[in-house]
Amino acid sequence: MSAITTDKAPAAIGPYVQGMKMGNQVITSGQLPIDVATGEMPIDPAEQATQSLNNALAIIEAGGLSAQDVVKATVFVKDLNHFGVINEAYAAFFDSHQAGYPARSCVEVARLPKDALVEIELTAVKS
Repeated sequence: MSAITTDKAPAAIGPYVQGMKMGNQVITSGQLPIDVATGEMPIDPAEQATQSLNNALAIIEAGGLSAQDVVKATVFVKDLNHFGVINEAYAAFFDSHQAGYPARSCVEVARLPKDALVEIELTAVKS
């Protein structure tokens, strides 16, 4: 088991790592929609979902896997009224990577770090 670190995703803002690799599996920590180039978050919930997915994918790729290897996603949203636009962005992300849709959970939460609207974690397994 080893920690994954990449400068293509935001650094951890607490006592945790960006991701862990265990054999043929990579698990990411929840990824906020922070653009590593600017340090900013988009305002739009769909853009936040896409940025969170890009950040999580950067960790998956740093662990040697790809979008096609993602088997599970957990999506945390501040407001389920944004579910439709977040869902569209989520589908577009996986479609653009020619990856099948993974299993997924989506839950509304009271608050996310940095007052983000979306946070996403991914699990990938190389078969």
